[in-house]
Amino acid sequence: MYDTIAAISTALGVGAISIIRVSGKESIKIVNNIFKGKDLEQAATHTIHYGKIIDNDEIIDEVLVSVMRTPKTFTREDIVEINCHGGIATTERVLELLLTNGCRLAEPGEFSKRAFLNGRMDLTEAEGVMDLISAKSEKQRKLAINQVSGKVSKLIKDLREDMVTLIANIEVNIDYPEYEDIEVVTNQMIEEKINNLENKIKTILEESKNGKLIKEGIKTSIIGKPNVGKSSLLNNLLEEDKAIVTDIAGTTRDIVEGQVSIDGIILDMIDTAGIRETDNIVEKIGVEKSIKLMDDSDLILFVLNNNEELSEEEKELLEKVKNKNHIIIVNKIDLENKLNLSQFDTNNIIKMSNINHIGIDELKNKIKEIFHLEQLETKDLTYLTNSRSISILKKALKGVEDIKIGLSNNLSVDMLEIDIKNIWNLLGEINGDTYDDELVDNIFKNFCLGK
Repeated sequence: MYDTIAAISTALGVGAISIIRVSGKESIKIVNNIFKGKDLEQAATHTIHYGKIIDNDEIIDEVLVSVMRTPKTFTREDIVEINCHGGIATTERVLELLLTNGCRLAEPGEFSKRAFLNGRMDLTEAEGVMDLISAKSEKQRKLAINQVSGKVSKLIKDLREDMVTLIANIEVNIDYPEYEDIEVVTNQMIEEKINNLENKIKTILEESKNGKLIKEGIKTSIIGKPNVGKSSLLNNLLEEDKAIVTDIAGTTRDIVEGQVSIDGIILDMIDTAGIRETDNIVEKIGVEKSIKLMDDSDLILFVLNNNEELSEEEKELLEKVKNKNHIIIVNKIDLENKLNLSQFDTNNIIKMSNINHIGIDELKNKIKEIFHLEQLETKDLTYLTNSRSISILKKALKGVEDIKIGLSNNLSVDMLEIDIKNIWNLLGEINGDTYDDELVDNIFKNFCLGK
């Protein structure tokens, strides 16, 4: 935290501009040593200066340098950003000069880590920065910006504020029992507060399912026997020929992946190997992968051939997926019907002809219906989306259940306070109000270099 760090903040490659970011108490002095132009140490904060980066008498690049002085910076340290001409050789040479003049190469996410440690943002906001960088849809962008702006953090802060008021009242009762004008904290009062806390946590967790859906997308497996039209379905949804389509059974031997957006929600689609008994070792491995993917998927598109009777193997698989989100796709409706699905829910069946591009819109509408995607259009996208945060909130909910058990057993107020404080500390881990160094290191090491 006391040294000066530098890293390339833009994608390395050929481009018009690349940016090298420097942060730390020596940042302005170090850049000034390799800059020919205005004396940066005399420059006002938040100003941009034209000049050249030099190595002794050699001109390395013509640049624009931004000077931003503490505390109104991303890291709350002095920051200098060098805008170079894009290109690998030039950018790396400028970075090399900075390192030889006293900078240290930043670790992945170290700028954001310093922003957190210096109080510029909390952990939820920092995680939102990475979500914003990796956003692939407008909904993902809106979700991330709500994290960066602090809307998501406020959900947790409000919970903690309710709890700290209760904790303070309990401690006043314990420490100053002789005062008659203080509000007496009873188990009944605690029960009311804890029930209110439980309802709020459950609401946040329930709504966070939408956030997880937006952020991570819908993991979708296309399942079925060989030659029923799985690869054609994938190609039609993607509107490109991603998977090889032939009349030869077993053409798809490994998974083929692609993404499609439906109402701003990403479907991560996997075309699996046709499920059948086979002696071919490669195809057999593909079939085993397909069956495992069924268990791991959020949605299963089970493709059947309209021109074939339902096999025993298909009946077994349909039985296996009936309690999961699934859609039965009857393909090849342009051929003679030999398929009897009278025992299945007709609301879950979509009839298609992939070769004639029939039924794609109906399939997309069914997916929207299953995951209530249209409802997300009218909602404020303020959700917890990070698995770490959701896991902590679930632990807090378990702590609430323990307090309710304690209340039913008439535990004393001072004993209940221990569990209440534990929940308060747990909630603090979400925003980073309470944390350990290992947790912070693990979070920020997954950030990109230069951020």
